[in-house]
Amino acid sequence: MESKPKEVEEVETFSEDGEDHPKRGGWITFPFVTGSMLGLSIAGGGWGSNLIVFLITKFNVKSISATQITNIIFGTNNLIPIVGAFIADSFLGSFSVVVIFSFLSLLGMTMLTLIATMHSLRPSSCPPGSLTCEGPSNFQYSVLYGALALASLGLGGTSFTIATMGADQFKNPKDQGVFFNWYFMALYVANLISSTAIIYVEDNVGWGLGFGICFIANAIGILVFLLGKRFYRQVKPMGSPFMSIARVLVASIWKMKISLATSRDSDYFYADEVFADNTVPTKSFRFLNRAALKTEKDKQFNGSYTKSWKLCTVKEVEDLKTLIKIMPLWSTGIFLSITIAISSSLVVLQALSMDRHLGPHFTIPAGSFPVFNLLATAISIFIVDRFILHKLRPLQRVGIGHVINIVGLVGSALLERGRLGVVGAHHLTNQPGTVVPMSALWLVAPMSVMGIGEAFQFPGQVALYYEQFPKPLKSTSTAMMSLLIGIGFYLSTAITHLVKQTTGWLPNNINQGRLDNVFWMSAVIGVVNFVYYLICAKFFKCQNQNV
Repeated sequence: MESKPKEVEEVETFSEDGEDHPKRGGWITFPFVTGSMLGLSIAGGGWGSNLIVFLITKFNVKSISATQITNIIFGTNNLIPIVGAFIADSFLGSFSVVVIFSFLSLLGMTMLTLIATMHSLRPSSCPPGSLTCEGPSNFQYSVLYGALALASLGLGGTSFTIATMGADQFKNPKDQGVFFNWYFMALYVANLISSTAIIYVEDNVGWGLGFGICFIANAIGILVFLLGKRFYRQVKPMGSPFMSIARVLVASIWKMKISLATSRDSDYFYADEVFADNTVPTKSFRFLNRAALKTEKDKQFNGSYTKSWKLCTVKEVEDLKTLIKIMPLWSTGIFLSITIAISSSLVVLQALSMDRHLGPHFTIPAGSFPVFNLLATAISIFIVDRFILHKLRPLQRVGIGHVINIVGLVGSALLERGRLGVVGAHHLTNQPGTVVPMSALWLVAPMSVMGIGEAFQFPGQVALYYEQFPKPLKSTSTAMMSLLIGIGFYLSTAITHLVKQTTGWLPNNINQGRLDNVFWMSAVIGVVNFVYYLICAKFFKCQNQNV
């Protein structure tokens, strides 16, 4: 990891309007930004990583229903960053958004801690293997969903916004790169702590204590963030770039009856753009050009033209065209996220049914198994960055990730087939809650393979979007990854529900089901999606030879 440059050890200073200002911005803000992120991420990971187990063991939710609820929550976690970024860019600024959403997270953690400690807020405990368990009441469900909604809003609203605010503290792109290196390393440390230590406390000591630790971590994160307020450079909201996209669409529809047959380049609105700098309207998606076409109705009293909901610049129109061209490639990430979401939730159910002992005295919590995927991804990112990255273009890197993901899904299907074989050999099919005499460590292999695939896939997509997105949308390009992951989790919930309703593959007792068929189905989705990706990549590469 790159060390902090000596020339930036001193406080970098600039005011809200970009002018120099004492004690504003620079490396002095790093401990506050990163420290707050550590606290908030540990809190979010502490409840999120073990949510399936909590729903099954403490709320008597059926196993498949628990995975569906969890996928919806994870989907929300990944959709909210777009909302947070929009509010920060358009209205409140990053600092206010982080403060508001982190307090929402704290309120959610308070409610989860109360749920875990007060018996009246959850159903009576259910003996392992019992077929008749008391379900949660409507009131208990309402409190639970309220707590999860607040915690999810808080986690999603701070995750990307606080990273953006941290980068805003530096003027030098190199310093911003160093910041992101340390920032994401701290993020991995937070995820590792929450996926191991806190989950162990929840499973072996008590859920109340585990959620209480998350509450304390959240509170410390807020306190550390507020302590750094006098050092932060707070950038004023400049308006969301999505407003520009909306204006182009509205203006195009408004002028849809105007003919473009006789229009010339000089008939379009360029504002302060250089006419000769390749900003003339292109022929692709030509109907959008109407948004920049000047008419008599667009002319001001003094004879000039200005941007409005009826007139946009050529650059704004071409920026939207660039987004439209890249959207098919972006959509391939949604289908990939569907398979990852299905796999990650089913792995926890598999782990719950298998022998999780590591030695005679230690049992690995089922909710901690995704940490093996995380470790594989982190190690692979380091190896790719050091030895492979310079040999691959973004499209190639993403394509390799697709292939490795398919291999991991095939491995998961074969492993589950083996687990069901052990279940049948020991006559455990109709004995829910019984531990299958097969080590859960077998799950590490396919999870690690999929982790390697993610190391190629997701960073490759981030690099591609950042490289190809228009300049006004550079900061939004990274959040697009969060958006596709969120959509993927939502769709995985719908697919899981459809499979449950139409097949016998996903009963609540997975020993009676065919999870291997679900993994095979996911692999087929992956293969079809890879073919779709190759088609999209070919057309996109024809338009841009640098990818």
